[in-house]
Amino acid sequence: MSSNPSSGAGSEPGAKPKPQSPLRKRGSLQYSTSPVDRRGARHLLTSQHSLPGIPVSLKQTIDLRTSMDGKYKEIAEELFSRSLAERDMLSAPYEFPEDSPIEQLEERRQRLERQISQDVKFEPNILLRAKQELMKTGSATDLEYLKEQSQAFMDLYPKEMEREGEKEFQRVAISGEEKCGVPFTDLLDAAKCVVKALFIREKYIGLSMQSFCRTTASYLEELSDRPLDMGIYEEIPETSVTADLDQTVHPPVSTTHPYENQDPACMPPDIGYGCKMVNGVVHIYTNKDTMENTELELPYPDLQDYINDMNVMMALIINGPVKSFCYRRLQYLSSKFQMHILLNEMKELAAQKKVPHRDFYNIRKVDTHIHAASCMNQKHLLRFIKRAMKKYPGEIVHVERGKGQTLMEVFQTMNLTSFDLSVDTLDMHADRNTFHRFDKFNAKYNPIGESILREIFIKTDNHVQGKYFGHIIKEVMADLEESKYQNVELRLSICGRCRDEWDKLAQWAVKHQVYSNNVRWLVQVPRLFDVYHTKKQLCNFQELLDNIFMPLFEVTIDPARHRELHLFLQHVVGLDSVDDESKPEQHCFNMESPLPVNWTVEDNPPYAYYLYYMYANMAVLNHLRRQRGFNTLVLRPHCGEAGPIHHLVSGFMLSENISHGLLLRKAPVLQYLYYLAQIGIAMSPLSNNSLFLSYHRNPLPEYLSRGLMVSLSTDDPLQFHFTKEPLMEEYSIAAQVWKLSSCDMCELARNSVLMSGFSHKVKSYWLGPHYIKEGQEGNDIRRTNVPDIRVEYRYETMCEELNLITQAIHTEELEAIHTEELEAIHTEELEAIHTEELEAIHTEELEAIHTEELEAIHTEELEAIHTEELEAIHTEELEAIHTEELEAIHTEELEAIHTEELEAIHTEELEAIHTEELAIHTEELAIHT
Repeated sequence: MSSNPSSGAGSEPGAKPKPQSPLRKRGSLQYSTSPVDRRGARHLLTSQHSLPGIPVSLKQTIDLRTSMDGKYKEIAEELFSRSLAERDMLSAPYEFPEDSPIEQLEERRQRLERQISQDVKFEPNILLRAKQELMKTGSATDLEYLKEQSQAFMDLYPKEMEREGEKEFQRVAISGEEKCGVPFTDLLDAAKCVVKALFIREKYIGLSMQSFCRTTASYLEELSDRPLDMGIYEEIPETSVTADLDQTVHPPVSTTHPYENQDPACMPPDIGYGCKMVNGVVHIYTNKDTMENTELELPYPDLQDYINDMNVMMALIINGPVKSFCYRRLQYLSSKFQMHILLNEMKELAAQKKVPHRDFYNIRKVDTHIHAASCMNQKHLLRFIKRAMKKYPGEIVHVERGKGQTLMEVFQTMNLTSFDLSVDTLDMHADRNTFHRFDKFNAKYNPIGESILREIFIKTDNHVQGKYFGHIIKEVMADLEESKYQNVELRLSICGRCRDEWDKLAQWAVKHQVYSNNVRWLVQVPRLFDVYHTKKQLCNFQELLDNIFMPLFEVTIDPARHRELHLFLQHVVGLDSVDDESKPEQHCFNMESPLPVNWTVEDNPPYAYYLYYMYANMAVLNHLRRQRGFNTLVLRPHCGEAGPIHHLVSGFMLSENISHGLLLRKAPVLQYLYYLAQIGIAMSPLSNNSLFLSYHRNPLPEYLSRGLMVSLSTDDPLQFHFTKEPLMEEYSIAAQVWKLSSCDMCELARNSVLMSGFSHKVKSYWLGPHYIKEGQEGNDIRRTNVPDIRVEYRYETMCEELNLITQAIHTEELEAIHTEELEAIHTEELEAIHTEELEAIHTEELEAIHTEELEAIHTEELEAIHTEELEAIHTEELEAIHTEELEAIHTEELEAIHTEELEAIHTEELEAIHTEELAIHTEELAIHT
């Protein structure tokens, strides 16, 4: 995250803004007001930012609205701004008391031993009589009361009532109505937030066909309107107790090598589908020739929903009441476990001693986080290099400027011989200089500081086609098979720079027969797009996604097209995302973020961006592979080792398991959610001690005491370990430093198997045929060496926490129903009491209205009569006026006519006179003439 405060949303008004690239613009993290956490309904996408397909959304019948609804945008932006401005996060002020003095522990242990020695058979009647003596109850009534109290306690755990063979042990219970120590309103708000977060995780985990905790799912079903798909496996029949135990704990071994059958005729047929990447996610079409209107309706994750759910989760983890509630519950879980140890440690130890043959050394352990490039120790690599120099001195292993170099020539350029080499010369062990220096740690992968030796000996794609790396991996596998009880999940890299990386990796594994029953593969994708883009190896981020996922879809559609890859993928269990999490992120993932095809800048996409598009493509791929009957993949990224806290939010939503998880110690809400969801956390204390966190500050013992699903792993034995068995070295140091008991170590080993990617059939042999069941029914101490007491304690504690949360929500619903009923009864009573008053009032109102109507009618009649009289008078006046006007007009007309006639007569007379005068004058002229 950027350390520039002005780039965040919380910059001061007077601060002068700096020019930023479009990708660094902090856009709005808008949370839709429509509930996104409802389950069941599926609809086609309409948003231009969304991915086409069938998104899955949550739907509950319960009301999960909290006080934060409508504020997710502001809260999430504030948290993102804080993580941008303050990369160096301070430790949370949560301190825990140190252990009691040794003398007190020994004294309590001796008292417990004396108490247990008096009662070995754990008879219920004896226990009740002991309680009776302790409480000085001398009557049968008191004894019956004790039985009722015991029955009431068992009612808290209905799923394990009346279980045959249940081991009796001392339990710690809290009585009273308020058991969580916070007000009911805070409890209710926190419970709604926690349940909402669990439903969000269940939605994404179910969509991608990953596994979800069965106990948690059973409680969520009570709050959901549909059953949750928990992917129940077919159980393997349990063998008889009297049978040979060694025949039941070892899975059958195939007589043929899994990479031998490459005959195209034996490959699954081509189904003729087509695939194309659209906006960063691969879409499947039923016709590869015409991909229009033939898209296969596979469920695609919706980008808008993901952004909204991210905002919800970001708001939850910084909510004050929720943080207080989760912190108190975590403290309670720690204290309760300490009480359990004080009361039942000797019983657990006695149960382990009763199991024949089984101990910590011969129970199954899985190294759930280890990189193939560093799975050997320094001495092993040194011996292998020396053997290779003696056995293949003239083999061309490298090409420099078009000229081949032999192995001997490579070392001669370094002025070294096999005799000169030593562990100190290799210089591959992490030291104090690598602390918080991930760049120096990566440089330790180069033997003698030379990258050419790394390419020759610990790369799969080189001039010798990974020959040396394949040989040394097979030697590590041989050591594991010799130990028989240690297994690993090795991580190989796919960078996404070109399309043929998958084929080259599969060809390396098949050609060199790199396989073992003790090994499964994970494929890690380094978050190095910015490096490849700077080197002009990639144009945009979608090209990287295309190189990673398109070969996987092609081999799923037509396995004969990539025969080696099809065989190799049968032993790949998941995907990983790796890189230095402490590197600052210059961009915040939201709806304004560019789509992968438009991501063409040099800035590296943020962690959540990588994880979402890996998850989205993996989800589609899993549905396609499930249709074809192939194995599916899970997402198990490096998460929470360093950097901002929201990496763990993405991991919680999208991942089945994570690696490291150190930052959970700073986020009580997330830690509590990881506990309730039982998300696997592969922790590597020795690795963290050299890179990010001192060993004594590692939170693993706290996580274990609280019940989180944690396991021990080695990470990089080449850099951190010294012995031939690095996993045993990890367990040994942890047991010494943290004083872990044998039961604790066996529990860690059992967790490692549960969270590993080995098949259900293999786990059934290692853990017992009923290992998927809940509580002690799923435990077989003959195989795991974990006492039923410990397993039952974990299960009962989990049920207690889930019951506390779900009951709070149910209590609110019952109170709401009860309140409605009371209101209805009260309303009826009020109506009965005030009926007469209402009728009287109604009568008065009717009379008043009638009186008004009569008065109105009378008034109208009077007005009508008055109006008629006025109209009559007005009419007479108008007629008189009209008559006068007509007479005046007639008179004027007559006068005008008379005047015209007079004028006409006068004119005629004048003309006649004038004519006569003219005639006379004419005659006179004539006479005169």
